[in-house]
Amino acid sequence: MKRVAILASGGGSNAGALMASMESDHPARTCLVFSNDAAAGVLNRARTAGVPTESLDHRAYPSREAFDGALHDLLTSYRPDIICLAGFMRILTPGFVGRWQGRMLNIHPSLLPAYPGLHTHARALEARDTYHGCSVHIVTPELDAGPILGQARLAIQPDEDADALAARVLRLEHQLYPTVLRRFSSGETDRIDLEADRVASRAQPDAQPDA
Repeated sequence: MKRVAILASGGGSNAGALMASMESDHPARTCLVFSNDAAAGVLNRARTAGVPTESLDHRAYPSREAFDGALHDLLTSYRPDIICLAGFMRILTPGFVGRWQGRMLNIHPSLLPAYPGLHTHARALEARDTYHGCSVHIVTPELDAGPILGQARLAIQPDEDADALAARVLRLEHQLYPTVLRRFSSGETDRIDLEADRVASRAQPDAQPDA
């Protein structure tokens, strides 16, 4: 059974989807949810699910390297096989990434390599893209540039604004990330691609969008 540590900074809807997926015959279980904000909603999600939580305030450290060193030591004590970044709003140092190379995943709200970084939905609309979506990739020192393990895409609707597009992409993220994690935990690293209609067909009829 693989041990998964989830790192997040906010409410943690993707973290919640990951935790909920790791049940029954899943080859992994959540061993830790960590945040750099002790008040982050993701920690309450984890406690409700009975998952151990930890937090470290990055502002208490004199440098990124110092914070990442403390984070590495904390993570090591939980012995994770896989680290999932799920809305973790910290750029990790190359030294930290190197220590966990090949074992750390991230989800990004664009069809990489398009739109690394922030404001992806607005950028896709400004470019008049036909399709948009999300990607799960292995973390490397270069931002949002690691090998892609999976993508899910949807057609951008006429007159859709960035908020509406973000909400639809988030629902795709909640399907894609657990799918990729299950495969990765089983040793599968070949890429998977999902379309919005395929995702919708698997959803529960009474499912409600995450806040």
